[in-house]
Amino acid sequence: MRQWMGIVLLGGLLAGCQGLMPGSDGEPPEVVDRTDQAPGSAVVERQVAFPADTYAKLEKRGSATIKGRLRYTTRQGRTIVGADEKVSIAPATEYSAEAADVALAGKRIEPADPRAREYTHYARTDGNGYFVAHGIPAGVFYVAGSVRLPDGQSRSPLILKQVRVGAGQTREVDLSR
Repeated sequence: MRQWMGIVLLGGLLAGCQGLMPGSDGEPPEVVDRTDQAPGSAVVERQVAFPADTYAKLEKRGSATIKGRLRYTTRQGRTIVGADEKVSIAPATEYSAEAADVALAGKRIEPADPRAREYTHYARTDGNGYFVAHGIPAGVFYVAGSVRLPDGQSRSPLILKQVRVGAGQTREVDLSR
């Protein structure tokens, strides 16, 4: 539970300017720019119950790889790489979309159901912000992280991308903002 909560709590500490819009035809929501919500500190109650049936149909391990680089460009134009940061890779479901939407709005959401952790993968970035996660099942995932800012006290807004990967495939993600 602690690892899954990490991405949710991380997002809760950050201010974001993107949101998730529902997809069509049962597709997972997609990330879109959104500036209609100001950051807040209140804990948001989950509206979507953990869908045990949905998760039971998902594979926990697979043969795909997701790799990329975590970077954040400040308003002043300075690019900071996410060195030694955790990147989370969660299956795109209605449940995870709700958490991502709340986090991207700069709010905190209640802790995730502990069963969700079994389906979330993690990678650690190297000194140049590169990460690689092996053993990912085929499907659609939210890849997310943030970068510690030079002041050492604060973090970048949550950076989240949606990616689809097939069995045996390698997908590269530009996890930057």
